Amino acid sequence: MDKIKVVIVDDTEETRNNIKTLLSFEKKIEVIGEAENGEEAIFITKEARPDIVLMDINMPVMDGIRATEEITMNVPETTVIIMSVQGEQEYLRKAMSAGAREFLNKPFSGEDLVRTLVKTYETEYKRREHSSLPKITEEVKSKVITVFSTKGGVGKTTIASNLAVSLARMTKKKVALVDLDLQFGDVAIMLNVSVKNTISDLIKEINQLDEELMDDYLVTHFSGVRVLPAPIKPEYAEYITSSHVEKIIKTLKESYHYVIIDTSASFHETVLTSLDMSDRIMLVSTLDLPTIKNVKSGLDVMESLHYSKEKISIILNKASEQFGIKYKDFENTLKHNIWAYVPEDSQTVITSANKGFPFVMTRTETKVAKAIIGMATEITAEKAVVEKEKSAFKKIFGF
Repeated sequence: MDKIKVVIVDDTEETRNNIKTLLSFEKKIEVIGEAENGEEAIFITKEARPDIVLMDINMPVMDGIRATEEITMNVPETTVIIMSVQGEQEYLRKAMSAGAREFLNKPFSGEDLVRTLVKTYETEYKRREHSSLPKITEEVKSKVITVFSTKGGVGKTTIASNLAVSLARMTKKKVALVDLDLQFGDVAIMLNVSVKNTISDLIKEINQLDEELMDDYLVTHFSGVRVLPAPIKPEYAEYITSSHVEKIIKTLKESYHYVIIDTSASFHETVLTSLDMSDRIMLVSTLDLPTIKNVKSGLDVMESLHYSKEKISIILNKASEQFGIKYKDFENTLKHNIWAYVPEDSQTVITSANKGFPFVMTRTETKVAKAIIGMATEITAEKAVVEKEKSAFKKIFGF
């Protein structure tokens, strides 16, 4: 059986952290999201489709009973286990009427928690196994996209994270997000995922690396994106080599339709490997002179490495002409057209990062979200055209 994917819902952060700690020792269980009220729980469950939601009863905004009713009705494949300090029969009756399958009285031990989760999951798994059809194996046509800049602080991680989430939601395909900013990577914080293992732990088993082992090291965000976090300590970065990165990307390409890579602002050997193996390089810039100078230098390096212009897409982040530099002047300086414009919206971006909810999910009406979603749309459209052309070629020549 696959890992049991769990979402924890409780209005107390300490309680959520305690439950995550109890479950962190279980390899078969993975916490893929958390919420502090019923409304957030419904939103995450609809997006993530977890196996089990651990739901508190008494919460602000929307209580656990109402949230359970909504989840049971709209996401029937997800099972709800109610948690409460209230052990009375009335609460138990209400919880079961709402659709909950089990009831846990607080405080509970780690043993009780794990036993209840596993038992509930196994019961549901057997039920689904009886009614499910055989799976058809699909050939994976992978696309590797590296988000890069030769200047820090231009929004690479924001773009990489939200782009990965957009692709996962839009295509319903498998998307991996790799944090190759090996010293100061922030992808895990940006997406608020619980980090058990990182890329520095993975390389200890690099010689045995295959799809199954890779799966053990990837963390699941509730959007469905699988994340390979950067090392916890900056000094661990020196142990990761270009050959490690090459093996990781090759392994991910075997089972993920999109591999999105966030990088540091340098031409370190690990970054160069990522750039070499990419189908597309998204080069991020802003409209200030120091950044433009550094990006121009980066383009010169890429030209010396014989990267084609078609491989490089310029993204102008925090795009605005109000500070004196025109878009046309920018393009003339770089001798490269701007592929995508992402407008300035600090409030949306910072709030999103602090809460761990990507703005392409929660603030879809904003211009900044529409810009990222537009980029994802363009990428999927291009991939569809390429695959159609390859298919036609095979039919004509019989390959």
